Amino acid sequence: MIQPIDFSAFSSNYSGGNQEFSEKGLIDKIEIDTRKIQSGATALFVALDGSRQNGADFAKIAHSLKVRNFILPLKAKSNVPHLDDSNILWTENPLDALQELAKANRFQFDGPVIGITGSNGKTIVKEWLAQVLGQDVKVYKSPKSYNSQIGVALSALGIQSVHQVALLEAGISKPGEMDRLKKIIEPEIGIFTNIGSAHDENFENLETKIREKCRLFANVRFLIYRKDHALVQHFLEKTFDSDRLVSWSDVPGADYTLSVKKEKKGARILMIAPDLRTYTFATAFDDPASLENIRHVIVCSMVLGLKPEKIQAGVKLLHAVDMRLTLKSGIRQCLLIDDSYNNDLAGLEIALEFMSQQRTPSGRKILILSEMVQEGNEELMAQKISGLVSHYQIDLLVGVGQLFLRYKNFFSPQCLFFSGNSEVLAGIEKLNLDRDLILVKGARKFQFEDIIRLLEAEVHETVLEINLNALRHNFNFYKTLLSPDIKIMVMVKAFAYGGGAAEIANHLQQIGADYLAVAYIDEGVYLRQKGVTLPVMVMNPDTRYLDLIQEYKLEPVIYSLRSLEGLSSLALNQSEELPIHLELDTGMRRLGMAEEDLKDLLTHLEQHPQIKIKGIFTHLAGADEAIHEEFTLTQLTRFRELSDSIMNRLPARPIRHALNSAGIVRFPDQAFDMVRLGIGLHGVEVNQLEQNKLEAVATLKTVVSQVKKVRKGESIGYGRQGRMQQDGEIAILAIGYADGYDRRFGNGNAFVMVRGKKAWTIGNICMDMCMVDVSGLQVKEGDEVILFGKGPSLQYLAAQIGAIPYELLTGIGMRVKRNYILD
Repeated sequence: MIQPIDFSAFSSNYSGGNQEFSEKGLIDKIEIDTRKIQSGATALFVALDGSRQNGADFAKIAHSLKVRNFILPLKAKSNVPHLDDSNILWTENPLDALQELAKANRFQFDGPVIGITGSNGKTIVKEWLAQVLGQDVKVYKSPKSYNSQIGVALSALGIQSVHQVALLEAGISKPGEMDRLKKIIEPEIGIFTNIGSAHDENFENLETKIREKCRLFANVRFLIYRKDHALVQHFLEKTFDSDRLVSWSDVPGADYTLSVKKEKKGARILMIAPDLRTYTFATAFDDPASLENIRHVIVCSMVLGLKPEKIQAGVKLLHAVDMRLTLKSGIRQCLLIDDSYNNDLAGLEIALEFMSQQRTPSGRKILILSEMVQEGNEELMAQKISGLVSHYQIDLLVGVGQLFLRYKNFFSPQCLFFSGNSEVLAGIEKLNLDRDLILVKGARKFQFEDIIRLLEAEVHETVLEINLNALRHNFNFYKTLLSPDIKIMVMVKAFAYGGGAAEIANHLQQIGADYLAVAYIDEGVYLRQKGVTLPVMVMNPDTRYLDLIQEYKLEPVIYSLRSLEGLSSLALNQSEELPIHLELDTGMRRLGMAEEDLKDLLTHLEQHPQIKIKGIFTHLAGADEAIHEEFTLTQLTRFRELSDSIMNRLPARPIRHALNSAGIVRFPDQAFDMVRLGIGLHGVEVNQLEQNKLEAVATLKTVVSQVKKVRKGESIGYGRQGRMQQDGEIAILAIGYADGYDRRFGNGNAFVMVRGKKAWTIGNICMDMCMVDVSGLQVKEGDEVILFGKGPSLQYLAAQIGAIPYELLTGIGMRVKRNYILD
């Protein structure tokens, strides 16, 4: 929901297009996705193109949902069906118009706007600053990580007159992007968090990247930065007037000195202000990244004029902010979406959209929601929440807080309302949970983490996190290598390479995959039972189970005359058309039809017209290695010749596909009609040609169960294989080879990351646990440990033991909980 805007007035002043108006258009909602449209009467639909979709193609759907205000691309004017009684702004670039609209809304706002950029910490600084400032004033902050070209525009449109200060973050991935964002945000105060390696490949060097990011701050009154970051400090101090710069550092020499004293639980920050007064701030955090972010918050709060005692009260209450939506296992076979850290309307809609994309186990969709503390008019807010609950077809709303009790009449009688967190905990049995999908979302003061702990299943402390944003990123990267008309089949066999077939398949369905492939019929049946509707190819089907193939609309692969004859005999009296995929052996020497079988194959198909070839494909034996390039090209040529000869006898053209993840990178011009994306989706580029373009999807995590002091020479673990080289400490981790952490990683053959530092294994890997040397790392029981992810990578670990990344992913045990993350 945005501040009401006169769309007709905006359009008449916008120079980048031409208008068709039938009446005055007052708008209070911006829609870029027709699936989210609740009430179109006062909405504006902006047709933004996606990687495979033209936004204008959805204008008619938006119109059917009563939308009467549109920003549409001029190039589509001849193709868009007539939209009766509509106000239309036709423009070369709808994104430009959206950003101009956002700019107009931002400049109606009189309060200070704080712009935040940098490589890391932007979102955390924004969230924590909102928590501190929100004690006294109404704060608007951009939702989650909305810092892109579209995200910043949508964020700026959310600022309303009720707000007193606005926090907007900005992120860029290439030169030229910040100029556009700066025109929207135009901050009065800027925060430059730090500089790192993200998107380095798109910038000449770090100084170039700093320069691009600093374009956001061209007109700021004050710019806050950490002086200890030498490159940032050097650039800012040579570029900006000194009276606009506000620096802080661990050591004297900056405007604010903020030194840290670690304590048993957390830390104390000792600050010397510019007037030489000293202040102390206590925090529960003690890791370097959090302490840096907190100090940015303290300095910005001081610049804004907050009293130090008020800042201390806010800092003391700061909590870990997980900006990610997390899908996890719950009690009584429920699925749980954890978004308990915060609550606002924009974030609620994002969370509900994520919820709508998940499979519902078999029960209800339940929303546990607290009242919102920064949203202004309570009655209007209750109406908006009611509209979202209805639109996203929530079966049961559990409302917590006085707002819900005051406005019960806006909600159905089936809703449950509680005054506070303790009542929910005491009344959880009233929900009668059983295989439900539950979204928990609440403002900090309601402490919904207690509800999460109650609802979360008691499981192993080791977790495999699947980052759905990274998965989407990798999927889109491979799409950029291909022509727009090339389809993508994604391999989700073997539990989607260990990541969870149903959850990943459902997400792939949302982001535009064309086909899925599994190894066996039961895998395909499972996907159908979990709500997957994409075409599913079964690579090694048992054709005796034709009833399951037909019931669940699966498409079997035929790789021999015997398998074809077996399928034909069962389908002899069937009238229903049966689609198959034909596998040809062009050199892999695994499953597949040989050339000498093709004549009999075609004769057989002519005798069984109910069997239709939907696709023809082959497997490449060495597409991932340059040494096999000649052989691979021979395979591709052979495939083209054999498939051409088959297609010349067929009445319809089947889909042809040969390239795997490695082949897409090496031979994109040989994509035929479709490609098969497998390990590349998970962030592993086996050619090692484009690895820096991919993101790690899976992160394996565990916790430290115990820390022990061990003396030099003492033995550790079974067989006494581990030996301490000096006095030190070891940590016992809650993971072993039964969880998929290979025995070969023992005795220093692998490292883990704990508190941001490497800790190498020591001793043999046990069935349920292992040990690492943490001497000098100040590790504590309960600390999080990363076994693989961004570091160490799957490729590194596989190379350490002579394995391949596939083995490590598919070997993760089923007792390891899978959590699905949307950043």
